[in-house]
Amino acid sequence: MHVLNSIADFVKRTDKLLWTIMLLISTYSLLLLKTIPIDKGRSYFIVQLAAIVLGYIGAVIFSLVDYREITTYWYVIAGFCLFLIIYTQIFGIAVTNTGGINAKAWISLPGGITFQPSELVKIGFILTFSKHLSELKKRNLITSFPQIVLLALHAMIPIVLVHFQGDDGTAVIFFCMFISMAFGAGVQLRYFGALFAALAVAFPIAWKYILEDYQKDRFTIFRHPETDRLGKGLQQIQGRLSIGSGELYGRGLFKSPRVNRALVPVQQSDFIFSVAGEQLGFIGCTLIILLLVLLLFRTLYIARNSTDSLGSTICFGFFGMIAAQAIFNLGMCLNLLPVMGVTLPFFSAGGSSAACLYLGFGLVLNVQMHKMNMDKVKIRI
Repeated sequence: MHVLNSIADFVKRTDKLLWTIMLLISTYSLLLLKTIPIDKGRSYFIVQLAAIVLGYIGAVIFSLVDYREITTYWYVIAGFCLFLIIYTQIFGIAVTNTGGINAKAWISLPGGITFQPSELVKIGFILTFSKHLSELKKRNLITSFPQIVLLALHAMIPIVLVHFQGDDGTAVIFFCMFISMAFGAGVQLRYFGALFAALAVAFPIAWKYILEDYQKDRFTIFRHPETDRLGKGLQQIQGRLSIGSGELYGRGLFKSPRVNRALVPVQQSDFIFSVAGEQLGFIGCTLIILLLVLLLFRTLYIARNSTDSLGSTICFGFFGMIAAQAIFNLGMCLNLLPVMGVTLPFFSAGGSSAACLYLGFGLVLNVQMHKMNMDKVKIRI
């Protein structure tokens, strides 16, 4: 009886609209992955289903402990995240991506399972950086230049370390999360202007002295992939053909020849949008975008109604992560941005990514649920 009462209380307190959006996204993701042929005995559907179930369990558990209590252990979270990245740098597995470049971003777990620690570090970064920002706001130091420099250094730690793993796509997502959270916390616009001006000045220098040839190729090829149809432009050309072939309603689930023949490299992950485009057409693509937009707007609504800056900044961190990944993934699928190995959140295959994204959902849920608790306390007083 006690367990049933606890479940009923959870259902009563939780954000039902947010849950509805997430369940629709999960169902749609699994449907798309079910249509992709099994590769070397591996079912993307089964792996994703297991990751989603674990992710939901983690999200529920995560949502039960007040986020204020969780962030009091920010130093433990920061130390663990730093350990994960350094461990991966030393003992990680090099994974060959679509560009033929090795990214040492995975670790081996018992049972032949691989895990990408940087996905979990994103959640840790949301917690530690939110704590950092909220403490500055409490002490009225959010406009202090020396404190802004320290914030930037905080963000640079995961960005630089992930860059050295060879995973620049994830490094860019960390940067976008940093911008989103700092903006949401009220960092003055002049600092953002100075940052982007510095980046504009630094880009030509980075192009000449830092970027590798394969990175430069991605910038130069994405607008005209037909110049290298069988090489660097292959993935985007095939992805565009699959999306276009679906027209308005698509060719139908399990009936699309390009999906069945796996003509788009890594269609289950980076180019899952092309699977939706071919099988369900413009309608299917629009539905993906609509669901993600609804999730983002609901996250902003919860951020706006949070009872403290810590809760709202956590929501802005999740918002920045999902928005950046969605924009960069859709951009590269539509030939608007270069290929950078960024997955479509909640839709792309990947156990590490899926499970950790649902932990992020659990954080947003946490903010919403404990905001309600604070409201009840105020009413009683």
